[in-house]
Amino acid sequence: MEDKFSVLERIFGYKTFRSGQETLIDAILAGRDAVGIMPTGAGKSLCYQVPALLMEGVTLVVSPLISLMKDQVGSLVQAGIRGAYLNSSLTAAQVTRVLENMRYGQYKIIYVAPERLLTERFLETVSEMDISFVAVDEAHCVSQWGQDFRPSYLDVARFIETLPKRPVVAAFTATATDQVRRDMGALLGLFDPFSITTGFDRANLHLEVQSPANRTDAILQFVGERREKSGIIYCLTRKEVERVTDLLQKQGIPATRYHAGLSEGERRENQEQFQADIRPVMVATNAFGMGIDKSNVSYVVHCGMPKNLESYYQEAGRAGRDGAPAECVLFYAERDVMTNLYFIQRDDEEQEEMDPELREALLARDRERLNQMVGYCKTTACLRKYILAYFGETGDTSCGNCFNCLHTFDEADITGEAQQILLCVRELNERFGRQVVADTLSGKLTGKSATWGLERHSTYGALAHLTKKRILELMSTLVDMDYLTVTESDIQRGIYPVVKLGQRARGVLEEDASVVIRVLQKPPEEPKSVRRSKKKAERERLGDNTLLTKLKTRRTELARTQGVPPYMIFSDATLIQMSVEIPATKEEFLTISGVGQTKLSKYGDDFLAILREHRAESAGATASPRWSAYEETILETQAKEGISAEEIAGVLGRSVEDVRGRLAEMGF
Repeated sequence: MEDKFSVLERIFGYKTFRSGQETLIDAILAGRDAVGIMPTGAGKSLCYQVPALLMEGVTLVVSPLISLMKDQVGSLVQAGIRGAYLNSSLTAAQVTRVLENMRYGQYKIIYVAPERLLTERFLETVSEMDISFVAVDEAHCVSQWGQDFRPSYLDVARFIETLPKRPVVAAFTATATDQVRRDMGALLGLFDPFSITTGFDRANLHLEVQSPANRTDAILQFVGERREKSGIIYCLTRKEVERVTDLLQKQGIPATRYHAGLSEGERRENQEQFQADIRPVMVATNAFGMGIDKSNVSYVVHCGMPKNLESYYQEAGRAGRDGAPAECVLFYAERDVMTNLYFIQRDDEEQEEMDPELREALLARDRERLNQMVGYCKTTACLRKYILAYFGETGDTSCGNCFNCLHTFDEADITGEAQQILLCVRELNERFGRQVVADTLSGKLTGKSATWGLERHSTYGALAHLTKKRILELMSTLVDMDYLTVTESDIQRGIYPVVKLGQRARGVLEEDASVVIRVLQKPPEEPKSVRRSKKKAERERLGDNTLLTKLKTRRTELARTQGVPPYMIFSDATLIQMSVEIPATKEEFLTISGVGQTKLSKYGDDFLAILREHRAESAGATASPRWSAYEETILETQAKEGISAEEIAGVLGRSVEDVRGRLAEMGF
């Protein structure tokens, strides 16, 4: 009889469970409801797939994500498990076929969209089945306090009540505040659930925030340096998606796009090309990505700041799902704040039927989340620690793997500049926006502002020695430090942001308080020898590049033959381990993480043939070159004259071992 360990190894090809997986699986197998809060890429799916394969009846997985359903069912099929999904992507005939197969017990795991749960045909079908387990993925969607509230999730508890026998119910999510956790338990009708939070840390992700002068140029350079890798670029608007995609394609980079303005057919085709690595770079709005289980995404770039840390970390977490090192870079600009405030206000206006008190509370929550997101973009402390603290975890002072921890910051006294900026805002009676304040300080008023008489103020031209860009940067720093505040805007109503004095301004203007900031210290350029050593070490870590290329090529061929994404056959991490360890037998092949019995049977011969051929070629390459007749004549002559093997080796340019070996073969 199989247990959790044999299922883990035989079906999924893993030798050990990750943190939290085993205890959560044990609780479910013991018949207890459960809540699993695990970061993206931590292996949530195994926490319901392993119990599903060990329990007697059928498991339903409730998910709002069409792409996740397709990915996970495809992966199950690759592992030899029959599964199915029911969602809006299926035709009526396909839905009928799935329901009929469900009646005949053809599936062990069935993924279903929440909107399908209370439909008459689905209820009729499951009433005849033994549903032993219901797993609710993306369970934060049940709460109005979550970042992705979906009213259809409220149907989950009502659906469970219709079943002849109550199954075990488990809820899973990547991010959840205390309020969302309470809602998950109450609104899903969980009974005294076992709860575990494995931690939100993803140690393999390198976190970085940049504020480049030109974000488009920065993206082109970043992606251009990683042409062989797969990545996602998130943009705040559809227009930006179109522009960035076009520029990347003109650079010869195989990029595609995804946003809500495209037809469903084009979105599906573009997503499939991305997953199949035909176009390994995806440029998208936040409409893309939930449920994407592509394991070889090696970077996620945000061309603009998301409106909260929950969204950012979930999107960034789509990188490095195979455990390999990955980059998460956010390109931030001040205008992102106003763009997100506009999105927040627009979303609020669409909630007209909501209780006014709740609506105001949700609006205040969204503004506070935006402030926390801005804080992440501005901090000079450890970025990983900032995120972990937001989700209620404590971390080390330095993670050693984010941009801030890997660079040095110096202290700079900007008291003089701060005094002039604050004085200017006060002299302008806190009536103008950033641009007018900066123009006044630089002494370069233009347009309408040139007719307002602002040059009469004492601060006119006070910072003429600085560029306008630098003055705006200093103003942003003072906003972050609460010396200045900026009012909210509503462009549609003609309300524009105005700069006002903050709570700490009085200390600088009246009490001679100092203003000290941390600035990035530019590290000295590394010598070429050091850079070469690092590149060599990276190549060694990734295994033999020639062999890895051969393995990836064969994987792509098999994937296209079967019509599945390459990572469903083997992840990049699995292929890298193969290229490093170079297994020669089926037993050795099974020791590679991600190789189970089913994949050994399906793909073992193909990949072992490549690995064995590489071993043979490597052995041949390292063998000594054949001896020529000329070399053997010299060897024999000098050996007879009593010349030492060391001297002969020097004459012939051979190793001493080669010379001694050949002399022995010749009888000397």
